[in-house]
Amino acid sequence: MSEVTVRVNGREHRQEVEPRVLLVDFIRSQLRLTGTHVGCDTSSCGACTVLLDGEPVKSCTLLAVQADGREITTVEGLARGAELHPVQVGFHEEHGLQCGFCTPGMMLVAAALLERNPEPSEEEIRWAISGNICRCTGYVNIVKAIQHAARLRREAAQPAAAGGAG
Repeated sequence: MSEVTVRVNGREHRQEVEPRVLLVDFIRSQLRLTGTHVGCDTSSCGACTVLLDGEPVKSCTLLAVQADGREITTVEGLARGAELHPVQVGFHEEHGLQCGFCTPGMMLVAAALLERNPEPSEEEIRWAISGNICRCTGYVNIVKAIQHAARLRREAAQPAAAGGAG
C-alpha cells in the first residue's frame, strides 16, 4: 500500500491505495465522486477526464500514486456552492448534453480551454474537445455551449474591468 495525498475540488484527502489503482477508480471508489465516468479504459473516450493541476487528463491512464501531491478538479468541483460555473450554465442553456455520460469530461476540457483562451474560435473549441467522444450529439450544441460559456466569462469580467478604470 502507498499513501497518497491529493487536493480534490479544494479539499485535501490522504488515503492508502494499492500502487496499481487507477486515478479514475480512486476518485470514484475511494473518494465517492462519481461524476468522473469510466467509459473505455483505453483513453479513447474522455469520459474519465479530470483536471490535474489545471490541465485535462484522462484519469483512466494514470495511477492514483502519480497524482500524489497534486490538485485535482472533478466535475463536482466546477460550481462554487450554488453558483454554477459558466461552462455548466452554457451546457444547460445551449442543450450541450443528451445522455450526460460524456458531459463531465467535456465540461472540464472546456473549463481548461477557457482558462487558457477566453475567446476560442470554433476550430479551437473543436480541437480542445477532440479527445472526448459524445455518442449522442453531433457536437454542434456542445460547441455552442462552450461559446456561450466564453461569452458569460467575458461579460462577468467587463464590470470588474470597467470599475477599475475609473
